[in-house]
Amino acid sequence: MVDWITNFYKLGLYTVDQVKSFVACGWITADQYQTITGQIYTK
Repeated sequence: MVDWITNFYKLGLYTVDQVKSFVACGWITADQYQTITGQIYTK
C-alpha cells in the first residue's frame, strides 16, 4: 500500500492532506508519511 501512495504522491495524484488522511485511517504510519512527504506528521 505504501508503494502505491508514494508513487501517486510523486505523480501529483495525492496531496499532502490526502496522504495525512491515510495515516489517520491506519493505511500508513506517521514515519512513512514523513518519508513520503518530507514533512513531520501532525494531527
